[in-house]
Amino acid sequence: MLRYTINRVLLMIPTLIGVAVLVFFLLRVVPGDIVEIKLRGDGGSVTQETIDMERKRLGLDRPLLTQFGDWMVGMATLDFGNSMWTERPVVTEIAGRLELSLQVAIMATFVAVLLAIPMGTMAALFRDSWIDYAVRILTIGGLSIPSFWFGMLIMLTLLALFNWLPPITFTPIYVDPIANLTQLIWPALAVGYRYCAVVARMIRSSLLEVMNEDYIRTARAKGVYERLVISRHALRNALLPAITVIGLEFTFLIGGLVVTEQVFNLNGIGQLFVQSVSRNDFTLIQGMVMLIAAFYVFVNLVIDLLYAVFDPRIRYNA
Repeated sequence: MLRYTINRVLLMIPTLIGVAVLVFFLLRVVPGDIVEIKLRGDGGSVTQETIDMERKRLGLDRPLLTQFGDWMVGMATLDFGNSMWTERPVVTEIAGRLELSLQVAIMATFVAVLLAIPMGTMAALFRDSWIDYAVRILTIGGLSIPSFWFGMLIMLTLLALFNWLPPITFTPIYVDPIANLTQLIWPALAVGYRYCAVVARMIRSSLLEVMNEDYIRTARAKGVYERLVISRHALRNALLPAITVIGLEFTFLIGGLVVTEQVFNLNGIGQLFVQSVSRNDFTLIQGMVMLIAAFYVFVNLVIDLLYAVFDPRIRYNA
């Protein structure tokens, strides 16, 4: 197990290097110049000499391979440079938004898992009953309704019944937990509804498949209590595909809540992504892409390791 974990961690390095190479050179192909957007974006009259001086100050006049080498060296020391727009460190820009997006993702995951496991299990155990049909309706609704639209319904309901509007500023949980949860519970529910629907349907289909396996029939023939058959044998194996979905959905939420953040007036990573793309802020885009890539490879590693926990038949000896 330890050897497998070390090998997987070492494989993360070439994966991230490949992502770094792709994002760096692909961004240079995208049309647009951040210097012209910055100096001439509002219709200002700026001479070409001023633009050339600004490009030199930002290091954009240097050879492409030199820029790439400097960025790779900086990335190895966790120095992603400065934003070309705000000229603040990229790490500082991302850290200011990551706390909010990460908390929403964690809360949405908690809500989804808390609801999806019992819903999917009950739907599978009472197949074709009114319980199964009710769960199907709820999950199909969750898959059909966009998260941002469901968030707008929540907003309108809170406004009509309680005259509530989202706060203008974000309050960290360590400053005021009540104010923080009051602000973030609603976007977490809006996103968690779809998240819950995906996981519940996955658990239902997996559990239906597992319940027909030979070892389930053997456990029942040996006189094992039905509750133990479901919890120890069936559900643990049925959770394996759901774990993959939970991990991938969680990683997607880190940077994929652009519209939902807009609805609830949240200034998170999604908003920062849109702003940096509209400004052609290369260094900031590169830093956020590397952050999301690192999240993906790390979560995939955790998922692989959890397989051995939920299914004793899986052993990582290589």
